[in-house]
Amino acid sequence: MSAPDNEAGTALEEIVAGEDAAGARLDQWLASALDGRFSRSRLQALIRDGHVAIGGTAVTEPKRKLTAGDRIRLVTPEPEPAEPQGEAIPLTILFEDADIIVIDKPAGLVVHPGAGNPTGTLVNALIHHCGASLSGIGGVRRPGIVHRLDKDTSGVMVAAKNDIAHRALADAFADHGRSGGLERAYKALVWGIPQRPAGTIDAALGRAGADRTRRAVVPEGRPDARHAVTAYSVLERYDFSADGKADTALVECRLETGRTHQIRVHMAHIGHPLIGDRDYGAAFFTKANRLPEPLRDIVLAFPRQALHAWLLAFDHPVTGERMRFETGLPADLSALVDGFRAL
Repeated sequence: MSAPDNEAGTALEEIVAGEDAAGARLDQWLASALDGRFSRSRLQALIRDGHVAIGGTAVTEPKRKLTAGDRIRLVTPEPEPAEPQGEAIPLTILFEDADIIVIDKPAGLVVHPGAGNPTGTLVNALIHHCGASLSGIGGVRRPGIVHRLDKDTSGVMVAAKNDIAHRALADAFADHGRSGGLERAYKALVWGIPQRPAGTIDAALGRAGADRTRRAVVPEGRPDARHAVTAYSVLERYDFSADGKADTALVECRLETGRTHQIRVHMAHIGHPLIGDRDYGAAFFTKANRLPEPLRDIVLAFPRQALHAWLLAFDHPVTGERMRFETGLPADLSALVDGFRAL
């Protein structure tokens, strides 16, 4: 058995299976042969990812049966870094000083590294842009982050560049603006036209069944229930269809709390899911077939929920100066709204 360096960032194990390996599962036998240096689950993952070969041929089935004399080769890749690394990802910067940076996040950009998105995130971009000042602020995996937008939601975000700014901004977002210092407003294009021109949705949110990523309106008394309040107002009505079944509206939503997917779940809860929302509005997708061309194709092809964080206002965490940032609808959402206006 040997474990020499193979190439930068990898280690190589080469083992010849003895008589005791005959008929044994590959993952089980390797776990024993390597003296417990790898857990069985780790070995299974390495096998499935093609890092194990028998007789020079890659094996991807952990339960592969062995034969005495098999030559097994295991290449251990370099572990992923514990901390996100800087990446030269372009940022649209609305404001920056020594304490904070305000950006206009595009749709499609994940805020921080996580399962399925280890790189290419806003955090990676901020580390590259801001350098060492972000180190350790707000935790290793989320340096500088005090709030977030969904991957496919665009709009204004602020991040902290030092500990003082981070603590003050984190407190403001935790308070959800109840003290008057924080203001957040979104624009959303929804199916149908709310009966009331303005209203408040006060409905607790919790996990949607076994799916850890989705949320649903749940009873207040449920253990995972989180108080959630959204105020909405209708900005524009597009009531062009004779039966009303394809009508839409542009609404503004203001958050009194900041829960995961809050606007998307709340608007779906009152019967007006966001256009393009495949998680909470899938049942409404057929409504697009009632639209005239070319709008029908634009709506069917729209790749995300029609949601944009157009306004963010807060007190500067160090100077106390009132800061207010607005950003217009991005090109994809603007084209969608213009299509409905044209009707």
